Amino acid sequence: MLKFSLLMKKLILTLLLLFSLSSCSELSLFSARETDIPESGSVLFRDTFSSSESDWNTWNQDGSFVIYQADGLRFFIDKTNLDFWSKPGYQFQDVRIEVEAIKIDGPDINSYGVICRMQDEKNFYAFVISSDGYAGVIKVEDGVYQLINNQSMEFAPSVHQGRAINNLSVICKGNQLSFDINGENQFFISDDKFKVGDIGLIAGSFDEPGVDIFFDNLTVFQP
Repeated sequence: MLKFSLLMKKLILTLLLLFSLSSCSELSLFSARETDIPESGSVLFRDTFSSSESDWNTWNQDGSFVIYQADGLRFFIDKTNLDFWSKPGYQFQDVRIEVEAIKIDGPDINSYGVICRMQDEKNFYAFVISSDGYAGVIKVEDGVYQLINNQSMEFAPSVHQGRAINNLSVICKGNQLSFDINGENQFFISDDKFKVGDIGLIAGSFDEPGVDIFFDNLTVFQP
C-alpha cells in the first residue's frame, strides 16, 4: 500500500471538493406521510453531506471511523476483514440510489458501495465494487453475507480502478435489483427477501487495513 504524508492526504481531500457537483449544503426528503406514490424520477431524498444535521451514522472505533469531512462522508477502516456502514434513518420501498465514490488511499482490494432495504445491521442488500475492478451484490440475512450475483465478486470493466471517481446507481424495485457502474449495467437480479427499508453506504477491508473511501452527492429517486 502506498503511504502518503499528512500534507498529501489534505491535498487529496481538497481536490475532492473540486469533483463535487455542488458546493452548497443540500438536504431534502419526500414526506413519508404522502399517500400517493411519487412520479417516476421524483427526488425522494438528497444529501451533499455538507451538514451533520442529516444524521447519518458516524463511528469512531479503534482507529477506524465514519465521519463528515470536506462536504462528504468518509469511511476509514484500519482493521482487516471489517465493514462499516452508515444510514440516514428513513424507510423507503422502491428506490433508485445514485452516489459518487472515490478511494482516497489504501489497498485496491477493498469493497464499497450502496445499501438498500436495510432492516437493521444484520439484514440488507449491498451493491459493492472494489478498487481493483470487481463488483457484486450481497444479501445480508441474519448477519450472514451471501453473494447473490454469483459465487464470487465478478470482474467489471466499467469500474474505474485505483484512485478514481465511480458513479454508482442502484435500483431496488419490487423484487428486481439492478446495479449500474459509471452508466453501464453490471447486474440485474431478482430477490424478494426484503421489500422495504433504509438506504445506506458501506465500505470494508479484506486482508489489508487502511481502506479510505469518500462518498458525495447522494440522491434517492422514485424509480
